[in-house]
Amino acid sequence: MLTIPDLRQRGLILFEAISGSRAYGTHLPHSDTDLKGVFILPEAEFYGLTYVPQVANETNDEVFYELRRFVELLVKNNPTVLELLGTPEDCVVYRHPLFGAFRAEDFLSKLCRQSFAEYAVAQIRKARGLNKKINHPEPPQRKSVLDFCYVTVGAGAQPVTTWLERRGYAASQCGLANVNHLNDLYALFVDETPDQRHGYRGLVRDPETSQEVQLSAVPKAEVPVAYLSFNRNGYSTYCRAYREYQEWEQKRNPERYQNTVQHGKNYDAKNMLHVFRLLRMAEEIATSGQLHVRRPDREFLLSIRRGEFEYDYLVAEAEALVERVAAAFATSALPQAPDIATAEQLLAQTRRAWYAPHTQ
Repeated sequence: MLTIPDLRQRGLILFEAISGSRAYGTHLPHSDTDLKGVFILPEAEFYGLTYVPQVANETNDEVFYELRRFVELLVKNNPTVLELLGTPEDCVVYRHPLFGAFRAEDFLSKLCRQSFAEYAVAQIRKARGLNKKINHPEPPQRKSVLDFCYVTVGAGAQPVTTWLERRGYAASQCGLANVNHLNDLYALFVDETPDQRHGYRGLVRDPETSQEVQLSAVPKAEVPVAYLSFNRNGYSTYCRAYREYQEWEQKRNPERYQNTVQHGKNYDAKNMLHVFRLLRMAEEIATSGQLHVRRPDREFLLSIRRGEFEYDYLVAEAEALVERVAAAFATSALPQAPDIATAEQLLAQTRRAWYAPHTQ
């Protein structure tokens, strides 16, 4: 398996650059240094059975695309690879002379409306999701099946735990039986014999881990004292939300989370920064045909990161900007899409020129 050190040792790199916030000019003193680049497989490996489209390190903050994969993403107007072609000179680590033939303006098209703006909309959804998680966190203790069970009382219902407490019953005294033709509704029986000779199994096998209510064998002569309803859909929805919250909590970037908490606006400020960066870049592409990676609006973007705006204000502004971007692309002079034939010709020329002087 190829690694990034392999690419360097074997001299396979066409282009290498510092990317991300340092290229945008929005980095802070503690910001990571991301690297991205383009490499080319040796001829023998390219024609073999194990084509390698990209190589990354374990943290994915260093990513190198094989030349063919790079061009495939360029013609889709992928923001990440287009930004490589607009890398500020002070962020270029290495550029092979052959890579000079790749210019951003030769690939910019109306596809950027979709690739930039839709990615930005996805970031808005992420920010909304984080906003929801921060403002409505799940309690640390997981709810059980019994928290979604209700017992009929007259014309109404009570949570089963409340019903048991008020009646002085233990869950282990209870037995449930199916009610024909009614899903998730159960006849509820209580064994009040001194030695609990009916042997009811209780409402659930284990209150902490059970995913279902538990049925018991009930003598035919027994009369139910009430009926129990299990809100299965509510329980399933809760379990999914709880699981997603737990996964987010485990995977969240501690520094970004603390920044979110500290600025007090309860949204991921870095996500929202990228929303406006992408949308403003898209508008610039549509109106000027230029790709500006180093951001002229750096101070505005950093003010977002510092949490100087309210969440609802930013979302409303971003949604308005999405509409503006759509209108700009509707009247833009850019082509509908990059010229595939020209891109293929450039790809072939570059590969032939690379392979010609290199011994395999």
